Amino acid sequence: MVQSDVAIDIRDLSVTFNRGPIPVKAVNGVNLQVKASEIVALLGESGSGKSVTMRSLLRMHPKGTRIEGSMDVYGRDVTALSARELADLRGAVVSMVFQEPRLALDPVYTLGTQIEETIRRHEKVSRAVAAARALALFEKVRIPSPQRRLQNYPHEMSGGMLQRAMIAMALACTPKVLLADEPTTALDATVQIQILLLIRELQKEYGLSVIFVTHDIGVAAEVADRVAVMYAGRIVEEGPVGEIISDPKHPYTKGLLDARVERANGRDQLITIPGAPPDLAHLPTGCAFAPRCAHVTEACGITVPSLVSTQRSGKVACALYA
Repeated sequence: MVQSDVAIDIRDLSVTFNRGPIPVKAVNGVNLQVKASEIVALLGESGSGKSVTMRSLLRMHPKGTRIEGSMDVYGRDVTALSARELADLRGAVVSMVFQEPRLALDPVYTLGTQIEETIRRHEKVSRAVAAARALALFEKVRIPSPQRRLQNYPHEMSGGMLQRAMIAMALACTPKVLLADEPTTALDATVQIQILLLIRELQKEYGLSVIFVTHDIGVAAEVADRVAVMYAGRIVEEGPVGEIISDPKHPYTKGLLDARVERANGRDQLITIPGAPPDLAHLPTGCAFAPRCAHVTEACGITVPSLVSTQRSGKVACALYA
């Protein structure tokens, strides 16, 4: 792969939180590349390390967090940036759409003021130019009555409209990379598909590279080019979205697919993955999924499997394919 084609290059990323008596390694040796103008979905249960991985790209973790490994964004090592360089990166090169915009946006300022402030922080333009840009962005994300809505405070907007405003703010300075942290989770099904289509449309128009965090394989299928499945802080399977859905290799990926409502086939109960995700402060030796896996072998409890290439174009970390 030519280096200029790589937007994001994460190598051997580990993130450890030290706020309690026992360190918690929320991400443990993640390797992930995202090409220019590609959408990669990070898929997995809550607590698998998806959001932690993504927030590491902006170094948004609390003080005292230990980050190891490297994270390059278009050739710049994020771990080596100064506080000033990091502030310049956020919003201008890498932007983020949060899961709950009502908590991410400032409740005491209008939406227009917040978008204008973002633009003027990164670009030397007048307030009038920034206001015009904010209006154009609201029109771009199809917010009705955009001029009036710019004067609204966050609490005056519905969830769907507020998420559109969050997307507008993320695109305010035409970034190269967009990080979307489960942006449709709190929305109803109709609004959810509208937001997914909007993100896909804007990604093509702006040529964005996108990491899209979700626990819903259906959402990943709608928006992503490639999927990386995470479990207990590691990527356990990776490949093109169609390949992952039609021919999953890892038992955990198969469990996620089987747990969908449409796979119930009239049963009284959904198909579920037995057990619960492991305690990240006390991970088992070997494969973290072994205690929940129907195909566990003696080797699974000895060593952590590495990602290996499958017969197709994907990768899987499982003793069944070692």
